[in-house]
Amino acid sequence: MNHIKLSFPVTDQDRRETLMALLSALDFTGFEETDALLIAYADEAHYDQPAVEEIAENLQLSFDAEQVAQRNWNEEWEKNFQPVIIDGFCSVRADFHPRPEHVAYDIVITPKMSFGTGHHATTALMMTFMRELDMKGKEVFDFGTGTGILAILAEMLGAESVLAIDNDEWSFENAQENCTRNHATRVDVRLADTLPASATFDIILANINRHILLAYMDRMAALLRPGGILLLSGILPEDTAVIAEAAKAQGFTYQKEQADRNWACMQYCKA
Repeated sequence: MNHIKLSFPVTDQDRRETLMALLSALDFTGFEETDALLIAYADEAHYDQPAVEEIAENLQLSFDAEQVAQRNWNEEWEKNFQPVIIDGFCSVRADFHPRPEHVAYDIVITPKMSFGTGHHATTALMMTFMRELDMKGKEVFDFGTGTGILAILAEMLGAESVLAIDNDEWSFENAQENCTRNHATRVDVRLADTLPASATFDIILANINRHILLAYMDRMAALLRPGGILLLSGILPEDTAVIAEAAKAQGFTYQKEQADRNWACMQYCKA
């Protein structure tokens, strides 16, 4: 399966974050940042060029497009990827990096085309919020798992089981590989574009985008047990109000939120 690689010459961080949010809504699942470029990857079969051109025009950006194979992503990633360390709590690195000292949890991944390396603010925010959650013995649902990084961390934090789903085949395969690499035996990775029909969970992790979060808020409410925690990201700060309204309508109680690099993470509890 081929992918489309788009290169946008944009250095302003706010514009980059806005561009990533808009492209994520178009099923772009991989992003790479250099000093001069934001690089985005999408499955060729789902690539919507007119929609991308409209986004670029609205943001007054140009872009170059090329077709790439899966192996090229790994080559590019290995050239640029640096370990991520979250305040002595957790590190995210490749297998060719040495393990950092003084971290409680160490995750080794190869992201391929999948979203979620810890570099992006949404992933880092989710991991930071997870640090404060009691996951011991809990059943967790990771909605839109990407590389599997949040599911792996949930198991490391003591989750009894983790169901991780993604509708992208590369993400599904990548999450499986990363779970094996990190000995995450209690994570069940599935290729799916719908939520479970009847299972219930103590914690739901959903790092996706505003449109998906709003569309599935009622289903997430049905899947979460009373007293359970809903952790959401992939949200622009200006969209927190509409997310809060939708969550309240489904009976969720607001707990906290935090913003970083023009992205927000929100935590709710089900009464």
